[in-house]
Amino acid sequence: MERYSEKVGAFVRDLRLEAVPPEVIDKAKLVILDTLGIALVSSTMEFGRMVLDVASALGGARESQLIGSRRKAAGANAVLANGTLAHGLDYDDTLEEAIVHTGCCGAITALAVGEATRASGKRVLEAAVAGIEVMCKVGLVAPGKFHARGFHPTALCATFGAAAAAGKLYKLNLSQWADAFGICGSQSSGIIEYLADGTWTKRLHPGWSAHGGIIAVLLAQRGFRGPASVFEGRHGFYQAFGADQGYNLERLKELGESWEIRRLTFKSYPCGSISHPYMDCALRLRQKYSFRPEEIEEITCRAAEGALPRLWEPLKEKQSPSNSYGAKFSLPYSIAVMLVRGKAGLEEFSDRAIRDPEVLSVAAKVGYEVDPTIDYPRHFSGHVRLRLKNGTVLEESQPHPRGGMESPLAPEEIEEKFRANAVFALPRGRVEKVVSMVRKLEKLRSVERLADLLAA
Repeated sequence: MERYSEKVGAFVRDLRLEAVPPEVIDKAKLVILDTLGIALVSSTMEFGRMVLDVASALGGARESQLIGSRRKAAGANAVLANGTLAHGLDYDDTLEEAIVHTGCCGAITALAVGEATRASGKRVLEAAVAGIEVMCKVGLVAPGKFHARGFHPTALCATFGAAAAAGKLYKLNLSQWADAFGICGSQSSGIIEYLADGTWTKRLHPGWSAHGGIIAVLLAQRGFRGPASVFEGRHGFYQAFGADQGYNLERLKELGESWEIRRLTFKSYPCGSISHPYMDCALRLRQKYSFRPEEIEEITCRAAEGALPRLWEPLKEKQSPSNSYGAKFSLPYSIAVMLVRGKAGLEEFSDRAIRDPEVLSVAAKVGYEVDPTIDYPRHFSGHVRLRLKNGTVLEESQPHPRGGMESPLAPEEIEEKFRANAVFALPRGRVEKVVSMVRKLEKLRSVERLADLLAA
C-alpha cells in the first residue's frame, strides 16, 4: 500500500515550474520578497542579534548567508536563524484555514539550501513552491486541531515544508522521501505557552522547524530510516498532535491539483492574523465618525470561540499586555491602538507604545461575545461595535482580512512593505537590487547573487 509520505514525496520530486500556474509563481515571488524584508528588519533587533549569534557559533561549512549579517553558516544552522528572523515580528504571510505562516519556512529553506547547493533561481523557486504547498496541505488535514491541543500549527507543519524544500534541492529519491518525512514526525514541536507571558518562543518555532526539516533530509539521504506511515499511523503525526478523529488525510492527495499559495494572505500589521479584520473595522470607525477616545463607553466584538485562548483570554491581561510581544496577540490592545492612533506599524507594538495610558484606557473597555456562526478557522472575520457615552452606537464588520484572495494587496504594496522593512538593515540601493532580483528570480543562474545582497 502506498503511504501518504510517498505520495507527498512524489509530488515534490516531480514538480516542475512549467506546470505551476503563472499567478502562483508570481505570488510565490512576492512571498519570498515579503519574507526577506521581515527577516532583514528583525536582524537589527535584540532577539535577531541573539539568534544570529547562536547560528554563527554553531557554524559548520560556510554554505548559507545569515540574513542581515556578514556571516555564513551550514544551511541547517542558517535557517535556524533566518526562519526565526522571518517570523519574529508576526508580520509574515498566513494561510487562514490552516493557520500557518509559510514564507518563514518554505522560502527561507529554499534560499539557504539553494545557496548551499549553488542552485539556479528557477530551482530555488520550485523548491519554495514545493515547501509552501506541502506545509499548507499538512496543516489543512487538521484545521484548528493543533491549536486546540496547545500546539503551534506553523511549528508542526513547517518541519515537513522545510524538508520538502530542502529535499527538492538535494534530489531525494522516493524511498528517501518517505524516510525524510518519517523523521520529520519526530522533529516537529512547538507549544503555545508563550501566550501566558508574551515571551519569545513563537519567534523561534519556524527556525527550529526549518532546521529540523533539513536535518531530516540529510539523514534520509544517507539511509537513516523513518516511519513511512508518519501521517496515517496509529502513533503518527496527526494522532499525536491533532486528535483521534476529525482530520482528512485526503487533503494531502490534492497537492498539485489545487494551489494554496493562491490563498495566502499578506499582513498589513505586525501582529496576529486573526486581529487584522477587527483592526480594519476599528480604523474605519475612526475615519468615518468624529469621536474622541474618551467619549467611548464600551467596545464589544463578535468572536469565534476557537480564537478566545489566543487573543482574548485572560481578558484583563489582554487589556493590559505586559510586554510588546504579548501585545501582538491581544485584540483589546490592537483595537485600542487603532482607535487612538489610527495606525498599527512596528512602532505601535513597541515597549514604549504599549504603556500609552490613553491606549490602555480604551483597551480596558474592549470585550467580546461569542458568535457560533463564525466559520473559524476557515475564515478570519472582524466585527467592532462602539457605544459612546451619549448613547450613540457605531458598528463595523468585515468578512475577511485584507491581503488575501478576496481583498488582495497589489504587488506594488508588497514591494513597498519590503522596502520599508529592508531599509533598516540595507542601503537603499541594495534594497532596490533585491526587489529587481526577486522579480526575475527564475532567470538567475545562481541564487548566490541574491544571498550576497542580504549580507549586512
